[in-house]
Amino acid sequence: MTKKISKFISFKEATHSNYAKENSISNKPKAEHITNMELLAEKVFEPLREWVAHPIKVNSMFRSKELNTALRGSYTSSHLKGQAVDITSLGGKTNLEMFYYIIKNLEFDQLIWEYGEEPKWLHVSYNSEKENRNQILKVLRGSKYMILDKNKICKNS
Repeated sequence: MTKKISKFISFKEATHSNYAKENSISNKPKAEHITNMELLAEKVFEPLREWVAHPIKVNSMFRSKELNTALRGSYTSSHLKGQAVDITSLGGKTNLEMFYYIIKNLEFDQLIWEYGEEPKWLHVSYNSEKENRNQILKVLRGSKYMILDKNKICKNS
């Protein structure tokens, strides 16, 4: 039986990295990371997946410190704790539609629109109901971030 993080996320999918595999980098989460991934899936991924009614690609979920460093990820990345997932729509709904759905319907710590007129992918993290910031960002050229206002987004969409 294949270990599952949730109904729609396998353990393999949550920890997979081509870069880690190609460079012999271990990407094995500890028990607390798995607990965080399960919570993230329960609170964000699974409700989103049900709404989309179509598969969603998990680009990245857990990253070991060694892998995150090799990828030049932020040293404070939520991926290090298993509290973030990068996702891309595989149909049913667009990344943009998922972006607006998350804002209007789900609790999250950070939601990041990753590049482009429409997001190429979404980064979404979840800590806990008490610690979530509901911060919405858009990545601009040069890896600069623009903070987006939830109230303005909800009024205009």
